[in-house]
Amino acid sequence: MKQRAKASAEPTFTVDALWALDRIGEASLGPDGAQAVAGVTRYSMETNKAQSSLWLFSTLGGEPRRLTEAGEKDGNPQWSPRGDLIAFVAKREQAGVKDEEAQLYVIPPDGGEARRVGQVPAGVEAFKWFPDGRRIAFVAWVWPDRKAAEQAEALREFKARKETAYVTDEALYRFWDHHIPMGRVPHLHVMDVATGKARDLFEGTPFELGRAEPDANAFDISPDGRRIVFAFDPAAEKQLDNRFALAEIDVRTRQVQTLLRDGDWDFSAPRYSHGGAHLAFLASHQARGHNRPTQLAVLDQHGRWAVFSEGWDHEVSAPLRWAEDDQAVLFTAEDRGRRHLWQFALGDRRADIVFEGGHVGSFDARGGFIAVNHDSVQFPPRLSVLDGDGAVRRMEALNDERLAAHRFGRHEEVSFTGARGDDVQMWLIHPPGFSARRKWPVMHVIHGGPHTAFGDSWHWRWNHQVFAAQGYVVACVNYHGSSSFGFEFLDSITGHWGEYELQDIEAATDWLLARPWVDSRRIVATGGSYGGYMVAWMNGHVPAGRYQAYVCHAGCFDWQAMYADDACSWHRKELGAAYWDDPAKVAAQSPVSFARQFATPTLVIHGQLDYRVPDAQGLAYYNTLKSQGVPARLVWFPDENHWVLKPRNSRLWYGEFFAWLQRHLPRR
Repeated sequence: MKQRAKASAEPTFTVDALWALDRIGEASLGPDGAQAVAGVTRYSMETNKAQSSLWLFSTLGGEPRRLTEAGEKDGNPQWSPRGDLIAFVAKREQAGVKDEEAQLYVIPPDGGEARRVGQVPAGVEAFKWFPDGRRIAFVAWVWPDRKAAEQAEALREFKARKETAYVTDEALYRFWDHHIPMGRVPHLHVMDVATGKARDLFEGTPFELGRAEPDANAFDISPDGRRIVFAFDPAAEKQLDNRFALAEIDVRTRQVQTLLRDGDWDFSAPRYSHGGAHLAFLASHQARGHNRPTQLAVLDQHGRWAVFSEGWDHEVSAPLRWAEDDQAVLFTAEDRGRRHLWQFALGDRRADIVFEGGHVGSFDARGGFIAVNHDSVQFPPRLSVLDGDGAVRRMEALNDERLAAHRFGRHEEVSFTGARGDDVQMWLIHPPGFSARRKWPVMHVIHGGPHTAFGDSWHWRWNHQVFAAQGYVVACVNYHGSSSFGFEFLDSITGHWGEYELQDIEAATDWLLARPWVDSRRIVATGGSYGGYMVAWMNGHVPAGRYQAYVCHAGCFDWQAMYADDACSWHRKELGAAYWDDPAKVAAQSPVSFARQFATPTLVIHGQLDYRVPDAQGLAYYNTLKSQGVPARLVWFPDENHWVLKPRNSRLWYGEFFAWLQRHLPRR
């Protein structure tokens, strides 16, 4: 009786339960570290919309407090250096004016009305406070041939035009799910918080920030507030894989000095030390190979620079934060399917874990405290704080009650011998109530990239607990090419995609089939993006019957036709040739070339707004399957991109996903 009551009180995790959770964003610490502010997003399945607001969290143990309620999408909050204001980006209506583009707002931390800071015609992309707390540097897209006073009129003219064509002669014109603003480029601006007056620092110059993702990691403000360092693309024609340089602009005179430019290297994410004498940044030696990792480097005031993490076979991720004594740098980096917060001591060039993942998504350090946004297969992003003694405390429990109402499956890390005789990692997520005394179906969930990794992390799109709750043992293989296992492992698949990865997936299946609790008649494989490529590749290379069904979400199908995507210059590097130079080599790595062998039932899912893997890839795969009489089903979203972001569409996605697999699995 007690067991039945518990099962009823703790149902398995569902997609509706997933979307009912609060999604906690990056936290910004106040100057004394006593409080943090973060955006919290709540979705409604009923309205099919999201609402984001700002919350204050105490690092000392107090209760969280909601700070904003009037806006719908309040986000990216940053505490001012003086602690008197919190700046954030939002679309609101204030003083009879409704924001058409996201604008900067400020609000006192003790509450009250938020105030719009100025009016930026093109909107605000990203921002940082100046050390004096009186100014803010921000990114906005402008017409480079128009003066600042003409930008508003230029925007009105553009919006009033009757033509709908996107016209360009640029190589980089769209990214993931949006077109790069036609004729506009991202410039750095400075705004006075009191008056709202803004100034374009790049006006009349050829300088601009990167067009793909001009975020707050692209620039930094010196401790004295006189200079801003930024990463820029010096090439005349902007491309996604160009190599960036570092420059510094004098805020008063707008004079620009190039600090570091080397055609062999790509530089990014600059960060001033507290003393201002040194600059930490990321450096990748692209001349040695396009997959070379980003490493920690430091530039001194005499123009000398060096890579400090060269002997550490990990990829360093932005943002970089100097330790308070300027003798070490904080950053996140992956290690065998987990992402930790590290402190890299510059003196002895040693990396130590400060906060162990799971998965550390973001962090902030100030006032002797470190705020960490982290997650795991067992829980969605949450906020914790490390104090000066290294003690870790939770700052909130927003999702705890909802999570406690459900049963979750345990997860574990295993390894097996894969391609080349190498050790390969696999994560297993067991169904709730798993028992080794019975037989279970297995679902391979193959990650995208290919240079990413599945690990101990919470995935909003491909949620392992939702999958496991359906009664599957979920298997996530970090095949050759995956990140976090060293450069050689990651780069090993270059020029022969599909080969080692398939050997790894098949070796994992063999490992699973040797377990007494696996039902050999009920094994399926699913994947998205490069994972979708892999299940299409498997359909042409694995004999029918080994897997009962496939799910291909946003999968790559034909590498020649994939030149319609937003990252086409990357293909020849990964495949080892351009299709016009060596069509046979490219075709040998394309699932389309093995279409005659397709036989396994496949669900194909794609979004029309996907520019990384254009939807024609999924449609061509589906049409090929149908033309050959292979059981297939298509789910095509006209309003979704590479991911599925709307609650109702997500519910349908999971419903189709599970129904397809169930249809093709034999009953026990």
